[in-house]
Amino acid sequence: MKKVVISLGGSIIVPDNVDYHYLKKFKKLIKKFSKKNKVVIICGGGKTARQYIDSLKHIENDIRLLSIVGIAATKLNAKLVSGVFDIKHDIPESLQEVKKLLKIHNLVICGALGNQANMTSDGNAAEVAELIKADYFVNLTNVDGLYTSDPKIHKDAKFIPSISFEDFIEKVDKIKYKAGQHFVLDQVAAKIISKNKVKTYIINKDLKNLKNVFNNKKFIGTTIS
Repeated sequence: MKKVVISLGGSIIVPDNVDYHYLKKFKKLIKKFSKKNKVVIICGGGKTARQYIDSLKHIENDIRLLSIVGIAATKLNAKLVSGVFDIKHDIPESLQEVKKLLKIHNLVICGALGNQANMTSDGNAAEVAELIKADYFVNLTNVDGLYTSDPKIHKDAKFIPSISFEDFIEKVDKIKYKAGQHFVLDQVAAKIISKNKVKTYIINKDLKNLKNVFNNKKFIGTTIS
């Protein structure tokens, strides 16, 4: 039995409107995999969080308040995804609640956990991976993986199929943290997975890719190890 943590990007859950077609297919794959494995899914806030945060900045620029709004968006998305999976138990609010529920259930879904400085849902996902000693951590996002620069802005950006923990941290540390930030993994997550040597995959939302990761087959994405 494997223990796997998945960070499900908010931009995948709600790109513009709720992508229930995708979520139904995602449910089918995860349900099958979690019959024999332990899975924790942490939902991001995505576009919803960024819209609320950007709007609030016109009125109030208190970092703590902006973070609280972003956290609320992740929990809203977690409620939505839990509904898709027809999960009846409460959504955990802390790392210990995740650990407790995982002893009872093979699948646990949540949003951000607590209110920590400079933390995103990716950071929480890395914390969970550390706590349960996950076999690997999967970051599902809206890009193919890690690039030398933002491929949406820089046409000459090169894809990075694999990178060491140390080199990844060096790359991430060059980015200044902000509430609702949009990057493949945040600074805290990078440090956690590196310290604990948690093998990490950054892949796009293509479920064939995710299935290949589950089955240890070739996939398109970035491996951090």
